[in-house]
Amino acid sequence: MDLKARIDNGSAVVGVVALGYVGLPLIRSFWEAGMRVMGFDIDGEKIAMLRRGESYLKHFGPDFVKQMSTSERFDVSDDFGRLNEPDAILVCVPTPLGMHLEPDLSYIEKTADAIARQLRPGQLIVLESTTYPRTTRDVMLPRLEAGGLVCGKDFYLAYSPEREDPGRRDHSTQTIPKLVGGIDEASGELATTLYRHAIREVIPVRSAEVAEAAKILENVYRAVNIALVNELKVILTAMDVDVWEVVDAAATKPFGFQAFYPGPGLGGHCIPIDPFYLTWKAREFGQATKFIELAGQVNHNMPRYVIERTVMALNDHCKPVKGSKVLVLGLAYKPDVDDVRESPSFELIEALQAMGANVDYHDPHVPTTQKMRKHDLQMRSITLDDERLASYDCVLIATHHSWYDWPMIAEHAQLIVDTRGVMRKTVGWRENIVSA
Repeated sequence: MDLKARIDNGSAVVGVVALGYVGLPLIRSFWEAGMRVMGFDIDGEKIAMLRRGESYLKHFGPDFVKQMSTSERFDVSDDFGRLNEPDAILVCVPTPLGMHLEPDLSYIEKTADAIARQLRPGQLIVLESTTYPRTTRDVMLPRLEAGGLVCGKDFYLAYSPEREDPGRRDHSTQTIPKLVGGIDEASGELATTLYRHAIREVIPVRSAEVAEAAKILENVYRAVNIALVNELKVILTAMDVDVWEVVDAAATKPFGFQAFYPGPGLGGHCIPIDPFYLTWKAREFGQATKFIELAGQVNHNMPRYVIERTVMALNDHCKPVKGSKVLVLGLAYKPDVDDVRESPSFELIEALQAMGANVDYHDPHVPTTQKMRKHDLQMRSITLDDERLASYDCVLIATHHSWYDWPMIAEHAQLIVDTRGVMRKTVGWRENIVSA
């Protein structure tokens, strides 16, 4: 039976490389569709947890993996020598930035090389990692064809951008429309058919490049609009105008406006990183991306602005930063998840520590910090109660988890620096609450 027939009848084995915030829900979607799935990850501890039926992504709940782990249709491994077993391999590896904001495609390159060593006729490869246009064609394709197999004839290659938003309740992997673009027509058709087993709406586009560029556009759109409201926050705060109230007021218009809200900086894997993939690639074609780069500059300056506001707030209370006790509320980059990727909270903590402050953090979803590419805080979340809260010179709200009792925090904190506008909605502005 050929690949098309196996995909058509649902007997194709689906492999997913990198079982993180994108890969794990993706493999679950195909498993729920009744297909046999295989997961691959270099992290042996993740593989061990999955085999025990334990999830390391807490926002999915304790049963997200448990059902799969007892199924004969579920297998996970850190042995990349088994990449010849799946009929389709979906690649969900990270695409971070280097030290100079240049794309780091090393995970894609290493994965492509690992697949190439095991590649057999009749396999479909799909890249899901966010990247600049032509990555699938210029980076993945040559590596996969290095062994002599030909794309479109012996194997198939496509791109389908991930659209995960950790913690979102109104959409899931299955309900978010899926874009698919092939390196060639046959690859695009096979990938489209495969995803239709697990995703409600699959939208084929003309090429892998269109799908790659669409994903970049989605994230550039958000980055630019967030930069706009972040810049407005600085301006309106100086005018003593509540930017959150302004955005809510503007959002009453039923057309021509979409609400974006300011914050302490950008977090997550997409918005702080992906626009720079396009700006870097544009230089190859002699094009400047002034608009995108300006938005990046505004967003990346927000942690510095928050620190300045915190310093001023402490000064107004006759306290220097050096020696002050500061509590940062929220380490995750967004509410109600344990995702700390690119979270501005890390930068805020390190900046305050560098100025001599004694900094703690509390996050109900992140009990301890882990070593990351840029940060290694080696901290634990404190126990939060009335007495301990009152002992801090300043409480800095970085993430507005629904877990927090904002009236209690307002009652017991000496000084609050609010980067999320949550206090005005819950207790109103008070003399000890500063907007940042």
